Amino acid sequence: MSKLRTFIVEDSPVIRENLIATLEELVPLEVVGYAEDEPGALRWLRDGGGGGCDLCIVDIFLKQGSGFGVLRAMKDAPWPHRRVVLSNFATPDVRRRCLDLGADKVFDKSNDIDALIRYCERLAAGENVDTDPDTRVGGLEPSA
Repeated sequence: MSKLRTFIVEDSPVIRENLIATLEELVPLEVVGYAEDEPGALRWLRDGGGGGCDLCIVDIFLKQGSGFGVLRAMKDAPWPHRRVVLSNFATPDVRRRCLDLGADKVFDKSNDIDALIRYCERLAAGENVDTDPDTRVGGLEPSA
């Protein structure tokens, strides 16, 4: 099982550091970069960082810009990486919008951390995460 190269977009240093520590301890995962805001994430992607990662974990509400803008920019990116949202505001409307913008999954920070960890474990193991009902948070799938 190879390490899942991961980029994180999260504006809270405490949440970001705890998330990195948890994921790197429990999952074969390596954080290859992070950004605190939309411009930083877009700069990282533009400068070629996106080609070096397998997974992007994006928060929606950031200090500057939003995760929606990050998802929009990644939607047509040439890289095959997965995009998931981890947010405190994972309402049905936000979930639907994220999925429409190309997110593969949407996780709620308050009660979906275990599901995010399972998703990352399965992704790192090369398993098909698209059909896993346990990671189909909120019962929503991307629009056709």
